[in-house]
Amino acid sequence: MLWPRLARALVGRPLTDPAPALSQPTIAALGERLAATARARLGRSLSIREIDSGSCNGCELEVNALQNVAYDLERFGLRFVASPKHADVLLVTGPACRNMAEAMERALACTPEPRWVVAAGDCAVDGGVFKGSYAVHGGVGAVLPVDLLIPGCPPSPEQLLEGLLALLEAEAPPRRATP
Repeated sequence: MLWPRLARALVGRPLTDPAPALSQPTIAALGERLAATARARLGRSLSIREIDSGSCNGCELEVNALQNVAYDLERFGLRFVASPKHADVLLVTGPACRNMAEAMERALACTPEPRWVVAAGDCAVDGGVFKGSYAVHGGVGAVLPVDLLIPGCPPSPEQLLEGLLALLEAEAPPRRATP
């Protein structure tokens, strides 16, 4: 009984869904607008520090997709940095877990002005599926002053790009409050 199934699986087509089609012109247009806006607003490229504060890693997969060959946002100057000391944006995914609250506050304190905090994903916005857990404060806004909320479970790379672009195009200056 197992051998016929195995033979069908080896000979037949795999049972997978095709990847969604990417609109390269749309991605290129968003990337170019983001790069131009960052240069106009900051005088340089945009640097992002991604912080996972206790998520299911769905949002991290979408954030990492921004760096793969399909999107390749490095060509537009969008950089992910290893230290908050070099970041303009703290991109936080996942709910504000109690054990990560101090680490998020320290990361914000290390980030130079001007700086923005972006909560990406439903969990970061309001706690998502983790809302009400004893280990969670709620959304990132319960711990840090949030400048932009990007809902979605998980938000697509295009939604992340559009959110970052809206953040930079906004007339309001970044929050200067420290924890």
